[in-house]
Amino acid sequence: MNNIQLESVLNDILSPHLINDYCPNGLQVEGKTEVKKIITGVTACQALIERAIEEKADALLVHHGFFWKGEPAEIRGMKFRRIKALIENGINLYAYHLPLDVHPTLGNNAMLAQLLGLEVLGGLEPGKSNSVAIYGQLAQPMSGTDFAARIAMTLQREPLHIGDNAPTEIKTVGWCTGGGQDFIELAAQKGLDAFISGEISERTVHTARELGIHYFSAGHHATERYGIKALGEHLAQQHGFDVTFIDIDNPV
Repeated sequence: MNNIQLESVLNDILSPHLINDYCPNGLQVEGKTEVKKIITGVTACQALIERAIEEKADALLVHHGFFWKGEPAEIRGMKFRRIKALIENGINLYAYHLPLDVHPTLGNNAMLAQLLGLEVLGGLEPGKSNSVAIYGQLAQPMSGTDFAARIAMTLQREPLHIGDNAPTEIKTVGWCTGGGQDFIELAAQKGLDAFISGEISERTVHTARELGIHYFSAGHHATERYGIKALGEHLAQQHGFDVTFIDIDNPV
C-alpha cells in the first residue's frame, strides 16, 4: 500500500480530526512510498527504531511519536539521531496519541477494559462523546487487594494501590491509561469505587485518601501496550500487512 494511502486508512479508523491533541497525529516522518512490513510499539524510542531497521520495516506505527507541544523545535541531539535513523532507512513513522486512547474497540482504554473484565458504561468527562477517561463496572464485586492482584497478573506489573479510606469492595471503576491520574477527582465525584491510570503524581495519593476511592497506578507503558498492538493486528487482518509488535521494556 502507498504510504499516504496508509495514513488515510489509519485516519479513517481513528478520526484524529475529532480530537484536540498535544502532537500531530498521522504520518510524522515520511519514508519509502510502498509499505508492506510494519513494526508497532508504544514509543518511537531509539531502541524501537533500531529494531525496525533490523526487521527491514517500511513503517513504524506507535502511540508516542514526536513533535509534542512545548518541546524544543530544534532537531538536534536525541531527536536528531532518531529522525536521522528513520530517514536514512526510509522508514515511515506514523503516530496516534489521544485518538488511539479513546477508540471504542481498538483503543488503550477499551483494551484495558477487555483485559481486566470491565464493562464500559460511558465517559467520565461531562458532555464529551470522546472522553479520554471512561468508567464501567466489574461483573462481580471484589476487594481492592484482589483487584490489584488481577491487574498485576494481567499487565505483568505490580500496581501501586492506594486504598486508605476506600470502600470494602470494588464494583464500579473509572480508568484512563497513561498519564490520566488527574481524572481521579471526576471518578470520585461520580461515586465510583476505584480509579486506574498509568502514572501517579504525589498529589494523587492525598486525593485518593481524602476522597475515599481506591486508586491503582498500573504503569504508563504497561497500560498502553495493547491499543497499538490491536491496531496493528487490525491492519494485518483487514489489509494484509506484515505486522510485528515489539515491546521495548519500560518499568514506568
